Amino acid sequence: KHSNLETQNSDLKSLYDKIPRYADSESAISIRGETGTGKEYLARYIHFYSKRRNEKFVAINCAAIPEDLFEAELFGVAEGAATGTVARQGKIELANNGTLFLDEIGDLPLNTQVKLLRFLQEKSFERVGGITTLKVDVRIIAATNKDLKEAIKKKTFREDLFYRLNVITLTLPPLRERREDISDLIDYFWNRYTKELHKDVLISPEVKDILYSYDWPGNIRELENAIERIIVLSEDEVVNIDDLPMELRERGADLYSKALSDIGFAERVEHL
Repeated sequence: KHSNLETQNSDLKSLYDKIPRYADSESAISIRGETGTGKEYLARYIHFYSKRRNEKFVAINCAAIPEDLFEAELFGVAEGAATGTVARQGKIELANNGTLFLDEIGDLPLNTQVKLLRFLQEKSFERVGGITTLKVDVRIIAATNKDLKEAIKKKTFREDLFYRLNVITLTLPPLRERREDISDLIDYFWNRYTKELHKDVLISPEVKDILYSYDWPGNIRELENAIERIIVLSEDEVVNIDDLPMELRERGADLYSKALSDIGFAERVEHL
């Protein structure tokens, strides 16, 4: 079991406790959270608990596909759509009877938003260049790190699609707001990557303190990547502050200065 789901955070515990109920529903789910907070992991967890668990979980990153190719990626291509074109299934078709995860839905092109909305309403679609209507049974989970209500005001996201996707809304807090989980996550990723990389490396208390105190703007993904990098580059049996990437070493110096300052303040209080 991943440490993401072994949280000490009361809000997350409450959310995870409700997952089986959300999974049983066929309603669309929207997951909000900053980049790296584990939105896809939560979507997979919901799929695992649903009645669709034995079918495919298909993910598509709306921010990673060029706008002119997105429609074909989502809906597929009909044979003969262009000279020499062979038929190809899109992500929606591949996810039939399973779950389709639309990551970074806020980056979906407006013209594709219209076609996605039509699919959600009618449960049918045509491949690009095709005339045959295809029907599928797909559970939609969408995720975003954007403020979609603000995007609606700017007319970059359709309001009707927003409400269609937000039947159930789940919010993942950033790592800096669930600091009680950082120590367990450090241990989890440290154990994982020392085993995967076959490196018997220990972490010094000072390094763990720095990792714990860092704000992690990239959230769990940044923490995981940092630990993997530290272990890959380690040459000694124990990782010390000098082995850390520059931004973490600088943070370490700030922590050290603060610790000295706090000690000095405590000593002055004692002598009052």
